[in-house]
Amino acid sequence: GEVEAQILKVEDVQEVIVLAQADEQGQNQLVAYYVAEREVSAGKLRSLLGEELPNYMVPSYFIQLEQMPLTPNGKIDRKALPAPEGSLQSGADYVAPRTALEQTLASIWQGVLGAKSVGILDNFFDLGGDSIKAIQVSSRLLQAGYKLDMKDLFQYPSISLLSGHVHNVSRTADQGEVSGNVKLTPIQQWFFELSSAEPHYFNQSVMLHKAEGFDLDALHRTVTKVTEHHDALRMVFRQTEQGYKAWNRGVKEGELYHLDVVDLMDVQNMAEVAAAIERKASVIQSSIRLDEGPLVKLGLFRCMDGDHLLIAIHHLVVDGISWRIVFEDFATGYEQAVRGEAIRLPYKTDSFSAWAERLSQYANSPAVDNEREYWQRLGHIEVASLPKDHERAAGQPLLVRNSETVTVAWSEQETRLLLQESHRAYNTEVNDLLLTALGSALYNWSGQKRVLVHLEGHGREAIVPDIDITRTVGWFTSQYPVLLDVDGTSEVGQRIKRVKEDLRHVPHKGIGYGILKYLSQDDAHSCLSLQPEISFNYLGQFDQDLEHGEITLSSHPGGEPLSDRTVLEQPLNVNGMITAGVLTLEIRYDSQVYHQQNVEKFARLLQESLQEVIKHCASQERSELTPSDILFKGLSLEQLEQLTKQTASVGELENVYALSPMQKGMLFHSLMEPDSGAYFQQASFDQHGSFDVAIFHKSLDLLTQRHEALRTNFHRFETGHGQEPLQMVFRHKDSDLSF
Repeated sequence: GEVEAQILKVEDVQEVIVLAQADEQGQNQLVAYYVAEREVSAGKLRSLLGEELPNYMVPSYFIQLEQMPLTPNGKIDRKALPAPEGSLQSGADYVAPRTALEQTLASIWQGVLGAKSVGILDNFFDLGGDSIKAIQVSSRLLQAGYKLDMKDLFQYPSISLLSGHVHNVSRTADQGEVSGNVKLTPIQQWFFELSSAEPHYFNQSVMLHKAEGFDLDALHRTVTKVTEHHDALRMVFRQTEQGYKAWNRGVKEGELYHLDVVDLMDVQNMAEVAAAIERKASVIQSSIRLDEGPLVKLGLFRCMDGDHLLIAIHHLVVDGISWRIVFEDFATGYEQAVRGEAIRLPYKTDSFSAWAERLSQYANSPAVDNEREYWQRLGHIEVASLPKDHERAAGQPLLVRNSETVTVAWSEQETRLLLQESHRAYNTEVNDLLLTALGSALYNWSGQKRVLVHLEGHGREAIVPDIDITRTVGWFTSQYPVLLDVDGTSEVGQRIKRVKEDLRHVPHKGIGYGILKYLSQDDAHSCLSLQPEISFNYLGQFDQDLEHGEITLSSHPGGEPLSDRTVLEQPLNVNGMITAGVLTLEIRYDSQVYHQQNVEKFARLLQESLQEVIKHCASQERSELTPSDILFKGLSLEQLEQLTKQTASVGELENVYALSPMQKGMLFHSLMEPDSGAYFQQASFDQHGSFDVAIFHKSLDLLTQRHEALRTNFHRFETGHGQEPLQMVFRHKDSDLSF
């Protein structure tokens, strides 16, 4: 086909066949097998094809063969072609780990990302990484004795680059039991401020399945250990005259958890089994009591097809990342218990109680003052209300019982492209693209260019020094408003870049909004009372943490996790996650405000908008920088686009730096006296024996590619503060050799 034809145009390539191979998730990706007269690197082929073909047509993997395997009939024997080694997802040349640290990093990436093998050149985000998985990597590295700041993983996304920024652990968190009073965090204060009629009934839950059944004694031992180990799971919340107070119970202070066992072995009709499980599960979900505990309840349903295990935990003590930690410890602990071993779980990181205390201190420190100005500016921006089919009566709260849901899903192929291919075009994260699609859909649905959106984040930002919560269970979620400014008539690439840059300007990913609103002693909270009419929350991939073990997600419903009298703040709520390789967004809406047909129209527009974003990003031949990608700060999006165009004839930009004071002086004197050789240096060498020009030229190219300084030009540019000299680093630059 077209891909093979383009590869055959490359000098020295003699034969080629391109096949679709299944990757680690079972998705087909292109693999190119080729024969050449001499070595032709995968990097060279990828670069050349990238200039002629869209991204999605460039093979993910290249394998050079001495000759093609043939059948007796003289045709290429496809079954005899070697299986690819390394990562199909990233498309990088596979280079094995060279040191113990690189091997540790590769092993951890494999586990977190679900990849069969990881090379040191593979890009974390090409493999499907995101901010949540970055936290998991940091957590597992800690257990191996290494400390990693998550910002470094974003800046150095390959093992070869990252290994130089991983350090030995110098401090271990207190491993003792936590008990006593605990300060409420902003998200917990928000919850109690809702004044829902049944605050005890607000859970997160999961239903697991084990075909061989659970060993009851091992199950009890495992859950006991998990609730002893993760202190926040023992918390209770009691109402006082001053409001709700949190208390962390000790391990001997009341019931740690409650487990109900239900025997359904005699029920053979699957529909009856599902109905019975759902009824009992809802009873369990609604039985949690905040003031008494435990806040962890389980239901074990013994059925003909194995055991189904409900784990319900009140949301006040758990969140999405906490569930991943609980899953990992539950699986590890259960395996140890079944073998009759003592259960040993990874070291604890700093406690939820310590985090809550440090947040309170941070809220009244000078550090938070820098964020206050941002939220004050946002609070003064006027945004029109979204159109509605009916207006809700003033003072009438929106309850879950008055809401309905519409669900929209994307294909496995679209989901894979979103996770592994789309971010390369503009160096984006998943949320950047999802919110671009959301803003575009809202524009096409309502005609409004600017919409205030209520966002949720994981809330584990590194704002407090010397505290590690990568493996701490609790409710850390941050909530904050974001202004989506999306002109649906502009080109899709412009929309993506604008949304990305607007999100990068939010200080510390929004964690300061709740801190200022609920913990700061400053009374100026008028700017912290914004009321968006739509919320958005992307939870990431959940089933991947269980897919490699005997314990899997159950197909049976786990009952209602929250009361139908729970208060909802927004009339439109969009919640997304990936299960079974498919992205699904659920739109929960106020049925007294919106007609179903209108919300279904919005869902279709959302689906089409994200498809447009994915298709556009996957078809981009080159990566395009935005101001947040470069080290020089102060350029607008438009200025960087202008700078990119001005230097396009030189090559593709990789970074932009300011000049050091010494460099500015050298440049000034060079411009004043262009014929002066004061700053020109050269060296000459004599070589005895033969000189291979081709090898020397290749070595020079490798040296140039290795060092950014050798790929740098200097350019004067109008930044808005006068003409300013800038260092322009280009992604690729051939060395200049004359002979």
